[in-house]
Amino acid sequence: MMAQRLLGEVADIVRGISFPKNAKSSEPRPGDVACLRTANVQREVDWVDLWYVPGEHVKREEQFIQLGDILVSTANSYELVGKVAPVGNLPQKATLGAFISLIRPRLGTDPKFLYHQLAWDKTQSRIRETASTTTNISNVSTTKLGNLELEFPELDQQRAIVAEIEKQFSRLDEAVASLKRTKANLKRYKASVLKAAVEGKLFGQSSNGTMSIDWGSKPISVAIDSLDQGWSPQCENEPSNRPSVWGIIKTTAVQSMRYLGAENKRLPDALSPRPHLELAAGDLLMTRAGPRARVGVTCLVKNTRPHLMLCDKVYRIRCKKDLVNPAFLELVLNAPNIVDELNQLKTGISDSGVNLTQKRLNELVVPLPALKVQKQIVAEVERRLSVIEELEASVEANLTRADRLRQSILSQAFSGRLLGRNARPIPDSLPPVSLAAESHADYGKTTVQDGHHR
Repeated sequence: MMAQRLLGEVADIVRGISFPKNAKSSEPRPGDVACLRTANVQREVDWVDLWYVPGEHVKREEQFIQLGDILVSTANSYELVGKVAPVGNLPQKATLGAFISLIRPRLGTDPKFLYHQLAWDKTQSRIRETASTTTNISNVSTTKLGNLELEFPELDQQRAIVAEIEKQFSRLDEAVASLKRTKANLKRYKASVLKAAVEGKLFGQSSNGTMSIDWGSKPISVAIDSLDQGWSPQCENEPSNRPSVWGIIKTTAVQSMRYLGAENKRLPDALSPRPHLELAAGDLLMTRAGPRARVGVTCLVKNTRPHLMLCDKVYRIRCKKDLVNPAFLELVLNAPNIVDELNQLKTGISDSGVNLTQKRLNELVVPLPALKVQKQIVAEVERRLSVIEELEASVEANLTRADRLRQSILSQAFSGRLLGRNARPIPDSLPPVSLAAESHADYGKTTVQDGHHR
């Protein structure tokens, strides 16, 4: 039998601490304790990328995190405010920053039961509804949290519900782990296809393992007709959603082998466009400045809407059409061995900000077989990658479905339908789908390693 109780009646709620900027450090000093932030509130507490603060700044013992506590993000974007994480392990002494609070269940309340009820999307929606929202930040006060009404049966019933939730979640977690393995296998297979493509090992091998054609390698500069970088004026903080309105792409428009034209900012009416920077089908885009992992990312613009311009942190490469097929050069610049070469050409002291200069890029040596061979390679790679994309879409759909099933289990738990005759177990369809995709990925790896397709 469920009874409604206020959260403040079954748990203590402790607000986080606002520390002075100069008190925070990314490395611990003598006497420091870890300080958790909203970024550490994931499905479980993420004990990486911590701040450290002097322990003497924590004035009350209750502000130190304990096992069994539940952390809640009380100041965040609207979508993330109210997000909760259970403290299932405590690797070091820790407190919490100003934008999170802790919920400490009292005697008679099972911490896991309370956590699961707070993580239920229905409860999450109710928490967001109580938030006061400014332009960018939503805030939930400890008073409003304390007035949240929740369902609580007797303690033994709470524990029985938790046991059933965890049994169902365990099956679901096995399926999700299998899907994630498949996802990793597909990523490796894609990399192996691209590597084989640019090394002449995708098909048509000779006895020594190379293609029986002239597989010449030359500096990329011989294949480039023009190499431009764009313009980054102060733009409106909104995209250009109409083809008639000029916009400038953001660096996020350039993903590995994927162009996202919707990632742009609208050019202010007061500024005149620069038509010579307008993007066109056949342009190769490469990020040239930013965090190390985001520099050298390349995609081909296969089609694009009008009136989108190149930004300053992205190169536009236009190829000499008599020497190179742009689609082939896109494959080359995304192959793992060539990406490793590009990484060596980047300059910068910190991984948070590096550059790839035109001079260094022009030094990159790339394979340039005959145009006919390039076309054959592009066709074969596209055939294989289309299979990968279908499998990746299937994996992502099933991961999304797993999240829905998780919420369905919680819905049954807190509406009294998880135990007894009315219980509905989760379906068994996720693991077989995952394993089928995994076998496809293994098959693909074999065909590339053998050097021919079947």
